[in-house]
Amino acid sequence: MSEMQKVWFVTGSSTGFGRGLVQQLLAGGAKVVATARRLEQISGFAEAYPETALTVALDVTDEASVEAAVRAALERFGRVDVLVNNAGYGHLGFFEEKSQDDVDAQFATNVFGLFKVTRSVLPCMRAARKGHIFNISSIAGVRGSEGGSLYCSSKFAVEGFSESLAKEVAPFGIFVTIVEPGFFRTEFLSDESARFGGGAIADYAEASARIQGFFKQRNGTQAGDPRKLAEALVTLAGEAAPPLRFAVGSDAVEVTETKLAGARAELEAWRGLSVGTDYRE
Repeated sequence: MSEMQKVWFVTGSSTGFGRGLVQQLLAGGAKVVATARRLEQISGFAEAYPETALTVALDVTDEASVEAAVRAALERFGRVDVLVNNAGYGHLGFFEEKSQDDVDAQFATNVFGLFKVTRSVLPCMRAARKGHIFNISSIAGVRGSEGGSLYCSSKFAVEGFSESLAKEVAPFGIFVTIVEPGFFRTEFLSDESARFGGGAIADYAEASARIQGFFKQRNGTQAGDPRKLAEALVTLAGEAAPPLRFAVGSDAVEVTETKLAGARAELEAWRGLSVGTDYRE
């Protein structure tokens, strides 16, 4: 089956990469279930492609909403071949300035919402003995960064979950790919998407201002092209043996190479102390 003959289910379709992916899929003839919290933001897809697009309101933090959306997809198309867990946002800033509510909200969307959608879609893929799940992570799931404690930890959680899930569902012909984009020219760093709010602490003020200035300056000038990211996912969906991890963008490749080299050097530097903790007869 061609990737453009498959049924795609995409969360977070109202803006950014999710919206661009849905547009490209529909233009190519694929059947797409586009979801977003506010239905009016995505209703144009169904109007433009009434035969192949289904738009559904979906709040990934609400289990009933998730189940209803997946049920609607199955009633309309009978299956889900490709799931793209794209819904998410970044809460940036220093951990000590964040409240527990900030933490809970970040994980409710980026981690537990992804869990809910995946759990709801897996039964139909398992029954079909095939499927492909793309979990949208980030270079923030590869490397921790100053001011990224909440966002990075949520993406690290997605990475660990995805790596484990891939082993669990492989016997049923289901693939899992962790997508790790670098900086792409989407609305992610806009004031409407990225969140910096929290209780200000004077000791962090200078660093916080510097980090916010960096992100604001980067917004709109990111090197990554969202259209090419969408094209890459379409390509991967057609591969017989897709990768578990897919670094997207030259900056993501560089970050990954640096992380791997650093991890290797640190492992070797402390090898003696590490292996010395084994029992010795």
